[in-house]
Amino acid sequence: MNKLILPFACLLPLFYSCQSGEKAREHSTVSETSPKVRLIYDTDANNELDDQFALMYLLVNGPTFDLEGVTVNATKSGGNIDGHYEEAKRILQLGERYGLIPLYKGVDGSFESIRPHVKEGDFDGKAGVDFILEQANKKHEQELILLAVGKLTNVALALERDPSIAEKVRVVWLGSNYPKPGEYNQDNDTVSMNFVLNTKVPFEMVTVRYGEPSGTDAVKVTQQEINERMPGKGPQIKIPIEGRHGGEFYNFGDYAVSLFEHIDYHGDPPSRALFDMVAAAVLKNPKWGEKREIPAPILIDNQWVERPENFRKIILWENFDRDAVMKDFYNTLENYQLVDPK
Repeated sequence: MNKLILPFACLLPLFYSCQSGEKAREHSTVSETSPKVRLIYDTDANNELDDQFALMYLLVNGPTFDLEGVTVNATKSGGNIDGHYEEAKRILQLGERYGLIPLYKGVDGSFESIRPHVKEGDFDGKAGVDFILEQANKKHEQELILLAVGKLTNVALALERDPSIAEKVRVVWLGSNYPKPGEYNQDNDTVSMNFVLNTKVPFEMVTVRYGEPSGTDAVKVTQQEINERMPGKGPQIKIPIEGRHGGEFYNFGDYAVSLFEHIDYHGDPPSRALFDMVAAAVLKNPKWGEKREIPAPILIDNQWVERPENFRKIILWENFDRDAVMKDFYNTLENYQLVDPK
């Protein structure tokens, strides 16, 4: 257990959910003695709805995750940084962890425009970047994972500001249709992605691959499934939040129903992919995806260029177990144990 003596740590789950503890342990893939997965969640939370599912998944998996904090970044479909901050705040409130888990604003702009100013006293995204550096440089028994599910700008700026953290963190990024071009997170700041690919930081790419069964795009849910499975689920808060689309919500389950009421659908049957949640899930149980090592490629003119002689290697994640991921999400939400406060 991190920073807590064992008796107090054991009491926390009982305080939050006395009856759910035993059931939650039945579904856990991490033993009582396993170290927790220590991470920062870097998100464009207001972009669509998978970011929210991923954050709640982290919050209710207390036995698995040690969530140091949340940093936000702005991508083109989610408005400015304030909107992303407010949406992340809503989920932290619904998970009873707002004010207990740090939340910082990262970048509004691009890596290329901010990079010349990163050594200055102030720059776009400084609060989020400084938090990443603070946690990366903190002495700790466990490695720090930067779980990035938006553009890689915050991560790239942190590496630019202090290159030594490349030996202290591991980056797990949800993004890319590799080996095909395109993908939202990638296209929002390709320069930051190429920069990270050319550093020494351990890097894992959790593929998206629109329309293909091998990427996180295959982990889809329909509105009907959400309407049947989600109402009332998760911690129950006393003071409701106001949702992104209006209304008042006392739990994440009901808010999830609202999010699915205000989204476009794709495919047959019409559905939405929970991309970001998959990236969190494979940190909990790597068996829910397949990974392989490849020489780090580079993106030039929006086309992937292979570099087979590259000594720099990265991990590629693909072929995810949709049913196992969704089963664990529902089970964990129903039998939640909240992450420890900081």
